[in-house]
Amino acid sequence: MIIKNENILILRVANVLNNNIMVYIISTDNKELTSAMIVDEKDRLRLGNKIIMITILLNVLLTIMKVGAGYLGKSTATIADGLHSASDIITSVGVIVGMLLASKPRDEKHQYGHEKAESIAGFLLALVLTFTGLKIGYESLTIMISGTFAVPELYTAAIAAVSIAIKEYQFRITSAAAKKLNSNAMMGDAWHHRSDALSSVAALLGILGARMGYVFLDPLAGAIVSLIVVKIGIQLLLAGIDELMDGALDEAQMNTVHSKLKDIDGIGCITEIRGRKHGSKAYVDVKICVDPHISVYKGHNIGEEVEALIKENIENVKDVIVHVDPCTRELEVMSPCKTCNK
Repeated sequence: MIIKNENILILRVANVLNNNIMVYIISTDNKELTSAMIVDEKDRLRLGNKIIMITILLNVLLTIMKVGAGYLGKSTATIADGLHSASDIITSVGVIVGMLLASKPRDEKHQYGHEKAESIAGFLLALVLTFTGLKIGYESLTIMISGTFAVPELYTAAIAAVSIAIKEYQFRITSAAAKKLNSNAMMGDAWHHRSDALSSVAALLGILGARMGYVFLDPLAGAIVSLIVVKIGIQLLLAGIDELMDGALDEAQMNTVHSKLKDIDGIGCITEIRGRKHGSKAYVDVKICVDPHISVYKGHNIGEEVEALIKENIENVKDVIVHVDPCTRELEVMSPCKTCNK
């Protein structure tokens, strides 16, 4: 895009290879040249890593605290809860790796970029979350069937209460970052934290119930939590599959863009518009009909307007392909137009 005024010429060029936007400010007398780079992907990775590192450090603390207290306080529920926190560390590291790979610029082997690495990480995380839920359910049912109950020390209840507060905090900061960064992988990690909070709730109820004589409450609460965790895991799994299979963008959003495109001067009709997910990004393809008598330059400018409008109205669009067809109704040899049926 080129913008002119009395003193300067501003040329804005999208550097697709590096996923950056370069802005050059050139004085009209060619005496001054400056450039500024907005590195969206680096900022995205920095924020994601910051949040995940906070959650990893908290999970290390929780794992040591829960497993230690569980062994000393004779609480199998607290030990299991501590191992669940340890699994969160592994999955969080997986998210960091996925986001790091996704931020890499495109290369000869991956000419559309590496964004789907994050989708793969999210998919695998959903599998781990679903497996975790099934494992909690299996262990809870095993305890209920075998009747091997134990009465834990009271201080293990305090550990479970602290864990609930910390895990809920982790869920909230991670889910907020996931929404901001449009990251299914981070959202899966967030729900892994929430599942840990729920397992801590189960542990707390079980400890208190056992202390009051209702020893069956621990495995019963665990079984209920497992159902919730499995449900969330399956939902994230389906979302991950949709993303990996280039699922369509929001239909209402696409319809809104379609309506706005009709108002661009020079467009006879929009014959097709479609979009697909590509990790945290999106691609949009659109076909338009224009007057066949206009210049290539004018047709190109119309295409630029189409691309700008789409990127303004749909978040995280990485690229827009505009296919320009000549409207043959403007030619004497053919009427109506075979493309737009007008």
